[in-house]
Amino acid sequence: MKVLLLGATGLVGQEVLSRLLDHPQVSAVVAPVRRPLQREHSCLMSPVVDFAQLEQGGERWHVDAVICALGTTLKAAGSRDAFRWVDLELPLWFARQARAGGAQRFSLNSALGANPHSRFFYSRVKGELEDALGGLDFNSLTIVRPGLIDGQRLEVRRGERLGLAASRLLRPLLPRQWRPSPVSRIAQALVDGAVLAPAGRHLVEARDLA
Repeated sequence: MKVLLLGATGLVGQEVLSRLLDHPQVSAVVAPVRRPLQREHSCLMSPVVDFAQLEQGGERWHVDAVICALGTTLKAAGSRDAFRWVDLELPLWFARQARAGGAQRFSLNSALGANPHSRFFYSRVKGELEDALGGLDFNSLTIVRPGLIDGQRLEVRRGERLGLAASRLLRPLLPRQWRPSPVSRIAQALVDGAVLAPAGRHLVEARDLA
């Protein structure tokens, strides 16, 4: 099968990419990026694109499944509008293009606490995307809601780093829902959702990843 991977350069996306390229049922991976991806593989297509000027209906987005690992922070985005564009509007644009091209499965890396009615902006946007994807009539939709992502980032997120240090120390005492989510388990859940999941909506909570 042919899989579209969004966010291939991020912490989760890199792990997902490795697993897709090793998967016996995946023949091609399309991973659009802003800058050239420092990786080569016979099954990998990584077009450099301007995400602000995407073409409608391009055949390159015609795939069997989509995995979305796109995501930023309010601080990195610089504004609420910019955050919504990365975490809601961009994934939704790709989802619509892929669905129009025949994609049947979608796997989303969302977040613990995602809720379209949340009073917290971050959680509300995540929940809005989940709801919007649910309305696109994918045969199978898998939503993964990790807690703090446990992995080695290239970028420095001080708040996340402090939270991870504390949660690792207190791990035996924490309920499963609040334990760190290993990036390897997040990636595997996303790949399974895109390649193997049966019809329907599937929710993978943080406690399932601990």
